[in-house]
Amino acid sequence: MSDTPDLPVIRLRPKIDPRPLRFGAPWVYADQLVTDRRTKALAPGSIARLEDADRQPLGIVAVNPVSKIMARMLDRDPDARIDAEWLRARLRAALTLRETLYDAPFYRLVHAEADGLPGVVIDRFGDAAVIQPNAAWAERLIDELTAALTEVAGVTAIVKNASGRARSLEGLDEASGLIAGALAGPVEVPMNGAIYMADLLGGQKTGLFYDQRPNHAFAARLARGGRMLDVFSHVGGFALAGLAAGAESAHAVDGSDPALDLARRGAEAMGQGDRFTAEKADAFDALTRLGQEGAQFDVVVCDPPAFAPSKQALEAGLRAYERVARLAAPLVAPGGYLVLCSCSHAADLAKFRSASIRGIGRGGRSAQLLRTGFAGPDHPQHPHLAESGYLKTLTFRLQP
Repeated sequence: MSDTPDLPVIRLRPKIDPRPLRFGAPWVYADQLVTDRRTKALAPGSIARLEDADRQPLGIVAVNPVSKIMARMLDRDPDARIDAEWLRARLRAALTLRETLYDAPFYRLVHAEADGLPGVVIDRFGDAAVIQPNAAWAERLIDELTAALTEVAGVTAIVKNASGRARSLEGLDEASGLIAGALAGPVEVPMNGAIYMADLLGGQKTGLFYDQRPNHAFAARLARGGRMLDVFSHVGGFALAGLAAGAESAHAVDGSDPALDLARRGAEAMGQGDRFTAEKADAFDALTRLGQEGAQFDVVVCDPPAFAPSKQALEAGLRAYERVARLAAPLVAPGGYLVLCSCSHAADLAKFRSASIRGIGRGGRSAQLLRTGFAGPDHPQHPHLAESGYLKTLTFRLQP
């Protein structure tokens, strides 16, 4: 933990405007800082005081000399102490918001910079939680963070998930595992009337994607009494919500057998196992085959992984989103609905929408755009960080 009087000091370069940081910008890049030998020698995750070129304080930051994001703003109070009480205060504020939003303790508890804990993601599953410490400072203080989480939220089991691109960019390892308490197996998660099975230890990311909750609900309403196709389904996010709302049937396609098994178990737990089918397949292959067979559904959902995780991957990613739309559009029955999703922060809403519309047109269909959806309110956006608003979901009604 930091003791403010003894903190090292890092400074902005002389020509770097400090006003964005004073107004709320959360990151400082390496090329914006004076990176002398002393600064480069700081251990990843060190806490330091940030000053502008005129030695005026800007706040307390976490430093990682091996990352392009060399400093992350922790507190704009230059006298703040990053200690156990500071962690508890941030967690209490995050918990208060979620308890206002949701009746049951199943939600994203901490959404990184937007909740004042940069690089930290925490998803809550009742009495259990999964922490993703995606910044070096959080990795360094994982024991203190775990203790604060236990005290504030009252969880009894905590999993550390160390997978993902963000940690590699911070120079961190991928050592995941249970760091507090015990888990008997997948956790049942009630959401939108459905029951999901979340594998907190072996599942993808934290085991479940809470961000799509409001979009699941909207698509489920459209699926009532109809046939639903959920492609890139993971543990059945859209499919199980559709069944809970009264869909006649739901077919899930994913490349992971374990994820589909959890989806089946969720459907059975809901008493909907007879209306749910699952298929392990490459999504593009499955979409192509279904099109060749002339299959049609009342609601088709495609929720792929991030095709454009970086600016360098943007053009290829947009082509992939267009291809998804082109293959999915013919599968929608006349007057039915097509839901297309992107979690690529590098592909902004306008670019993703354009790629989707091009694909629908190339698929021989015309459409109305009914709704543009984003992540739920347990995934608040940081006003100065476009990356925190990564999720886009477009719902189209395809003309007969």
